[in-house]
Amino acid sequence: MKTWCKNIVLIAFAFSSFSSFSQEKDDIVQQRIEFISEQLEDENIDLIMLVEQLNYFYENPMNLNSVTSENLQELGLLTDIQINDLLLHRKLFGKFISIYELQGLPYWDLATIRMILPFVKVDDKLDQLHVGLKEAIKQGKFEVFLRFQTILEEKAAYQDVPDSILDNSNSYYRGDANRYYTRLRFSYRTNLSVGITAEKDPGEEFFKGNQKNGFDFYSAHAFYKGGKYLKAIALGDYQVQIGQGLNFWSGYAFGKTADVTNVKKSANSLKPYTSVDETRFLRGAAVELGYKKFSLTTFTSYKGVDASIVQTDSLDEDQQFVSSINLTGLHRTNSEVARKNQLNEFVVGSNLRYQLRNLHVGLAAVYLTYDKDYVKDTLPYNRFDFRGRNNLSLSADYSWVFRNFNFFGEISRSSYSGGFANLHGVLFSMDRRVSMSLVYRNYARDYQTFYNAGFAESSRTQNEKGLYAGIKINWSRAISTNVYIDAFQSPWLRFQVDGPSVGHEYLIQQSYKPSRSLEIYVRFREQEKQRNSRVSDGTITELENVLQRNYRFNLSYKVSESVKLKSRVEYVTISRPSREKEDGMIITQDIIYKPKSSPISLSLRYALFDTDSYDTRIYTYENNALYVFSVPSYYYRGSRAYAMVRYKFLRKFDLWVRYGVSIFANRTSVGSGAEEVFGNTKTDITVQLRMKL
Repeated sequence: MKTWCKNIVLIAFAFSSFSSFSQEKDDIVQQRIEFISEQLEDENIDLIMLVEQLNYFYENPMNLNSVTSENLQELGLLTDIQINDLLLHRKLFGKFISIYELQGLPYWDLATIRMILPFVKVDDKLDQLHVGLKEAIKQGKFEVFLRFQTILEEKAAYQDVPDSILDNSNSYYRGDANRYYTRLRFSYRTNLSVGITAEKDPGEEFFKGNQKNGFDFYSAHAFYKGGKYLKAIALGDYQVQIGQGLNFWSGYAFGKTADVTNVKKSANSLKPYTSVDETRFLRGAAVELGYKKFSLTTFTSYKGVDASIVQTDSLDEDQQFVSSINLTGLHRTNSEVARKNQLNEFVVGSNLRYQLRNLHVGLAAVYLTYDKDYVKDTLPYNRFDFRGRNNLSLSADYSWVFRNFNFFGEISRSSYSGGFANLHGVLFSMDRRVSMSLVYRNYARDYQTFYNAGFAESSRTQNEKGLYAGIKINWSRAISTNVYIDAFQSPWLRFQVDGPSVGHEYLIQQSYKPSRSLEIYVRFREQEKQRNSRVSDGTITELENVLQRNYRFNLSYKVSESVKLKSRVEYVTISRPSREKEDGMIITQDIIYKPKSSPISLSLRYALFDTDSYDTRIYTYENNALYVFSVPSYYYRGSRAYAMVRYKFLRKFDLWVRYGVSIFANRTSVGSGAEEVFGNTKTDITVQLRMKL
């Protein structure tokens, strides 16, 4: 890389001369968001549900003397072995007297204790587990969010053209470049939530044309949890999660991360939907009933899905079928608007569960049907994909904690072609210093469900076999190591892979936390996958091995109670026989200023990046307003800087203002097609107001 890169690397390492470290909520949130975004390689993921959970438990810590297994699973930071360890300790020795008793639990290491400290407490007064509806309404809170985002530079699709061209072209967007978002929500703890969310994406019309009702997307929900027999009920938009995500899982979930004990999913059977992802949710009604150790969740959903319609008979509207389904939720061009809600989706399902302190068994059935036949073009790689109208999926899942072992898994079958999916795993702790994980999965090429999030290398729970092994070692209070290796194969073809393929991935991360002020980790990650060669004679396309290696150095140093510095250097290389070796590098420096006595906080970043192509892009988390997720990919050569100010005023108001700019040194334009920005600069603005009433 260039000389300036080498010089700035030395600056990042200069901070490392600074002896216990306590993670803050924002650090944990950032870590969780990075885990998912790195796996999905997506800049536009919506993780509001994840952040809301951590924010709620930060503001309302769980009482360890009354907390349930379900509550601890909702937190998403503990393994079932650790949860069982805590509940067993409380059963044998009575109520906790001090938070420091956690250090005596056999399978709780110091890093775990530090991580959950912001979200738990010890109190002699037991929390009220079952809350009446009147009490929830009386003590609830009301929040209003108003948000504006835009890119200042003009993109190709926003050029001013005559209506005759706009009405007959898909190269131009019908709306302006602004994103508008508003949310109104009344809530009480996690027991009651009623709200409305609305969003307009950039390029979509607003109170005109095809959007005379204002926003392009509206979502509303009413949710109550807290009864003994009627455990929860949801109306409007909601989410359901079952087992390990093979049969049904709405929303995003963790896959392979640097935390090797995070391979098991903890399903929230029913929860309200408050995000703006326009596809991964259910719309209708759901209820969760409970009796002793049993619970039953039953749900039904009916909503429109964006799809391309083909009419085989111009005189008969019944002679229609769907050729493709669009999951972007964008309605900017004529063709995107024409696809909106052209297909109706009906889902009904049930999930029966039996739960003890250390044993969980579940059975589930989900039936999905469309009002039109789905007949996509048949290509070799998608030969076994779903076609038709109906699909029934059945599954059984389990989780059993036996001493220091947690066995878990799920088996699922879809009625379409009779394909099976299997996942089985085990987490075990040798002691508080060593934890290990093993996961085996086998997803048939003809296994089909439409809402899933099984542990996988690819984004689909289909056409994959693999074996994952991970180990976490706490060498001392300050030093820990995470290592995993995953070997996988696809027995059938995939997109841009014209043959059965194999691959592997392994990661090693060394962490050093010598004090409450300093945290350092270094990471190496290697991925090797097979892809179609970029050299072909036009007849047979051979597969070639594509090897990617990522090297990362990350440092976080707390200068004072108000000032924190974060430095990161990341380098990536990609090698494949049909092209020359490519590489990329990014260096970021953050300054975060959050004084406890001041209503103003500030986040600053300056970054330098240099990559040979888009293939060597690097995803990096950026601070943004609450519930705004920025994980952009940095590519080509240039620099980026942003500044964000948060101002709290009148006790009930929070204002975020963020200004960011990217300057590309070797480009005359940024992006391509409709999203092309003319010039070498790209400027983004976010303004958000929150009112707590």
